[in-house]
Amino acid sequence: MNIERFKSLREDNDLKQSDVAKALNIKQQQYSEYEIGKRLIPIHYLDKLADFYKTSTDYLLGRTDKREASPKSNMY
Repeated sequence: MNIERFKSLREDNDLKQSDVAKALNIKQQQYSEYEIGKRLIPIHYLDKLADFYKTSTDYLLGRTDKREASPKSNMY
């Protein structure tokens, strides 16, 4: 996981950790631990973060450097 991207995206959007935590409906301390890599972020929060920042989970995970989200698939 590319945890540096969490902080970078937050700072690029002029947000505080508490702002992101509020969007995820968690405590700031919990989000801080995700951002510094002390705790692994659950997949449901990773998905919410991708939607929040309008990016992909692959970008958050460091699997791609493409910051824009791909269109949602209608596979199902």
